Amino acid sequence: MPVHRTAIEGLLVLTWDTVNDERGYFKHTYQHGELAQALGREPRLRQGNHSRSRARVLRGFHIEPWDKLIYVPRGLATCVVADVRPMSATFGHTVRFLLGDSPGRLDRVFIHRGLANAFYCHTETDYLNDVSEEYDPSGRGGVAWNDPHLNVPWPDADPVLSEADRCQPTLKALFPQHPLMARG
Repeated sequence: MPVHRTAIEGLLVLTWDTVNDERGYFKHTYQHGELAQALGREPRLRQGNHSRSRARVLRGFHIEPWDKLIYVPRGLATCVVADVRPMSATFGHTVRFLLGDSPGRLDRVFIHRGLANAFYCHTETDYLNDVSEEYDPSGRGGVAWNDPHLNVPWPDADPVLSEADRCQPTLKALFPQHPLMARG
């Protein structure tokens, strides 16, 4: 099956093949049946989003109350998903991907609601995400892109950030009583 689980529950990697010929290529961004089988439930995609970011832009960590199917059809981005669900066995863990349109790169991942994701653009990058709910700002949150507990080795120590992303709290500020936060 072209849908693969990761160390974080609810984070899937999608690896459908690309068919190339003299005209160019063809690939699908997802297949409902295989995604449903991997999720154990029907996927529901209600809104499509497309951002284009310049090189050196970092967006996130964003926590949203909807599932996200991410597709990077153009450019190159380091995508990091963090488990920020305090009751999860993998709370504070991250998984990092290099997403893009280059041969051998992943270009699609599925992120379950409640996980945090961020991405850094190595080049100008188109980042598409289909989400399971229409946009509603309530219930959204974030974590500092440079949170010391997550300890992500970003490719740039001084990326281009929005004011909102620059001001996100740390995990320790969000969950001061969590046993992992007490240790560090």
